[in-house]
Amino acid sequence: MNAYLSLLCKAVRVLVPGILLLLCSGAVRAQLNVDCSGTNVNAYPSINAALQNVNNPGGVIFVTGTCNENVFLFGQNYLTLGAYAGQSAQINGNVSIANSTSVLLYGLSVTNGFGDGIDVNNSHAIMLDTCASTGNAGVGLAVNGASDVSINVTGNFDYNARGGLNISSNSIVSIFTWSGLSVDISGNAGPGVWASQASFLTFGHTTMANNTSGPGSNPGYGIELLGGARAQVGALTGPNTITGNQAGGAYLQENSEISFWAGTALNIIQGNGPIGVAVGVGSQATFFNSAQISGHSSAGVDLYANAQGYFLGTNSVQGNGSGGDARSAGVRVDGNSQALLRGGQISGNSGPGVLVLVNSSADFAGVNFSGNSAVISCDSSSTMVSDLAGPSSTPPAGVSCRTPHGLGGRQVTKTQPAAPDWSAQKAQHDRYIKLAVKH
Repeated sequence: MNAYLSLLCKAVRVLVPGILLLLCSGAVRAQLNVDCSGTNVNAYPSINAALQNVNNPGGVIFVTGTCNENVFLFGQNYLTLGAYAGQSAQINGNVSIANSTSVLLYGLSVTNGFGDGIDVNNSHAIMLDTCASTGNAGVGLAVNGASDVSINVTGNFDYNARGGLNISSNSIVSIFTWSGLSVDISGNAGPGVWASQASFLTFGHTTMANNTSGPGSNPGYGIELLGGARAQVGALTGPNTITGNQAGGAYLQENSEISFWAGTALNIIQGNGPIGVAVGVGSQATFFNSAQISGHSSAGVDLYANAQGYFLGTNSVQGNGSGGDARSAGVRVDGNSQALLRGGQISGNSGPGVLVLVNSSADFAGVNFSGNSAVISCDSSSTMVSDLAGPSSTPPAGVSCRTPHGLGGRQVTKTQPAAPDWSAQKAQHDRYIKLAVKH
């Protein structure tokens, strides 16, 4: 009997209104069809109508047309909801996922004129594959309640009225792109990515551009990290580009951390308001062999209020600052902060390459300084340790900073993060594409 059903599964597909029945391995699995245009009378007229009859766990719903409805997925397990392979389906309304596990959305384009596009709460292993959430009255994607979401292959989170991605409450959002495709988080009124007590990770080909300040105190940063948030910006599958954001490229406060690191491409932080990366209030930024920071009107990197900055390898801080700003610099270190630089280039900045103020310090070796108004300038409370020739009593040209001792710089042993394994995301995508062929 089992052999007979296995053979039958390969050959027989039985269509009943709204349901495609597959006989596989002795079991019956239902694939539900939704046609929101109403053209197919054998399909469900809405996603919500299909949800009343979907298997849980393991349900599959294919969608065509434009659906004018709010979709609430509560307590779903191993649900697949999406357009047919290579196609897209429009949802004019909110998609909310709560208390669910292993939900895959594919090819959905969400626009909600009254609030957020996609909300995820208290849910795990949520995959947004080739999805968009644009033009919403709230944020494009809001994730909280210790949820984890991956954005796979490609996606757009643009032109939302309160920001692109909002991540909080110990949640994680990861971006995995491949096949030369990209994720775009641009043109939002508010930050491209906002995270507090949460984590954001991208492993390449992500653009955060032209985000502007939104309603209230909602500044237009490319990335804004608060409350001990963590971010990894890895350029593995392509460059990450943070450009044209009104308030600044990246902004960290409250013991947050960010790492920019390289694979085969670069992290480009260019032309964002006054500051490329602003790191303050006990926060930390690390640049591993990957960052090109240029074209900011005040400083490329600003470390202040007990912040730390690590620059390791072939980073470039170039062409930042302006003549009208006395605090212009390539790297500014202020208020009990510290910069540790090993290698890289600081060049062509208006102002010194490194400006050190108020009980701060710079520790650098192997850095190429060129075309700045000075190599390093310090106020009377700040110091440097470097590999520059000459005693502190007779500093080299362009150096206005005292050396407190002759004991050398600190040993820096930070290691670039390892590339993650996203074979599971690729396998899930491939399984969906094979399944979602329209017949």
